[in-house]
Amino acid sequence: MDVEHTATDRTGTDTARLGYVPRQTSFPRNDGIIPMSLRTVHFVMPGGVDDPAAPSGGNAYDRRACLDLPGFGWQVHRHPVAGDWPRPGAAARAELARTLRELPDGSVVLLDGLVACGVPEIVVPEAEEGRLRMAVLVHLPLGDETGLDAAVAAELDTRERAVLRAVPAVIATSDWAVRRLVSHHGLAPDRVHVAAPGADIAPLAPGTDGVSRLLCVAAVTPRKGQHRLVEALAAVADLPWNCSLVGGLGHDPEYVTHLRGLIREHGLEDRLELTGPRTGAALDASYAAADLMVLTSYAETYGMAVTEALARGIPVLATDVGGLPEAVGRAPDGGVPGILVPPENPAALAAELRGWFGEADVRRRLKAAARSRRAALGGWASTAQSLAAVLRRLPTEPRRAA
Repeated sequence: MDVEHTATDRTGTDTARLGYVPRQTSFPRNDGIIPMSLRTVHFVMPGGVDDPAAPSGGNAYDRRACLDLPGFGWQVHRHPVAGDWPRPGAAARAELARTLRELPDGSVVLLDGLVACGVPEIVVPEAEEGRLRMAVLVHLPLGDETGLDAAVAAELDTRERAVLRAVPAVIATSDWAVRRLVSHHGLAPDRVHVAAPGADIAPLAPGTDGVSRLLCVAAVTPRKGQHRLVEALAAVADLPWNCSLVGGLGHDPEYVTHLRGLIREHGLEDRLELTGPRTGAALDASYAAADLMVLTSYAETYGMAVTEALARGIPVLATDVGGLPEAVGRAPDGGVPGILVPPENPAALAAELRGWFGEADVRRRLKAAARSRRAALGGWASTAQSLAAVLRRLPTEPRRAA
C-alpha cells in the first residue's frame, strides 16, 4: 500500500515526502496567565468568519487565533468585513477602506488574505504610507482555488502579488506554503513566516468496526475533489464501506448538484451521505464513528481536517498535494499515520482502499502510527506564539513595495 513520494526542500534537495517531519516547536506553558499589559492587534477578517453554515479551516484558524493571542501579549480587536471576498462589491470595498482609514496611527494590523489580497488598490497605499504596521495571513493563494476561470485566476494572482510585496510581513500556514509564496511571488524569504495550525487533542475515536466507516470533512467544492472520491468508491462498491461527506454545501451549488448526480449514477445513495456542515458535538460524533479519514483535495496549504482526525487517532488517506504531507507527518517513532495518493487518480485511491480493507497488518500499523502522531501534534498555543512573534517584529518605519 505504501507508495514513495518525493518533494523538494528549501535547499532544492529531494527528500522523502512522507519522511518530512513538520517542526514541533516546544513553548513554555503560561498556565493561563494573561500578561498585565497587552498590546493591541486589529484583525481584519471575512464577515462570515462566525457563520456555522459555512465552516472553513481559515475561519476556524482566525477564530482560534483571536482566543489564544491574548495569552502571548496581544489583545485582539476583530474587524469582520462582509463581502464576496476576494472579489468584493463596492460596498464591501468601501467598508474595508473605511476600517483601515479609521485605525489609529501606528496600529498593528493582521489581515486575512482572503480579504486583503484581492484589493491592492486599498491595501497597498496603506502599506506604502507606513501609517499602519501590517501583516497578511495567507490561508490559500487566491489563484490556487480550483475551478476558477483562467483569466480570473491570473487577475487574482497579480493582485495578490502586489499586496504581498507591499506589506512588511506575510504569514503562511505551512512550510510548503512559505516556499510556494516566496518562489511564486518573488518575496524576500525573511518576510514570510510560518504559523501552522494547531490541534486540540481529543478522545481517541472508537470508530465503528475498525475498517468500514469512512469520513471526509471538507466544504463541498471542486478544490476538495469529492467527485474523485465518489468515483473511487464506485470502483470498490463490492467492499462494505459507508462514507459521510461532512461540509458546507453553499459554496458552489452547481458542483453540489453535479456530485449528487454522480452519486445517483453509481447507485451509492444509501452508502454515501452529504450531511452538510457540522460543528461542535455533531462534528465530534462524526469523528468518533470514523475508522478512516479521506481527503481528496487538489490544493491545500496545510489541511486542518487531517490533524483533527489524527488528534483522535484516526488514520488518513489523502492526496499528495501542497501542505497535506506536512499535516500527515510522521509519528515520533517514524511510523506513517496515513497514505498519500496523486490528486487526479481515482484508481490509485481505490487501490489503497482495497488495501485498507484487505490487509489487517496495514490497518494496525496505520492506527498505531496515528495514535503516536496524535500525542506529538503541536497545539494552538504554538500557533499563537508564532503569530505573536511576527507581530512583535513588524517595523515601525515605512517601507516601499518589494
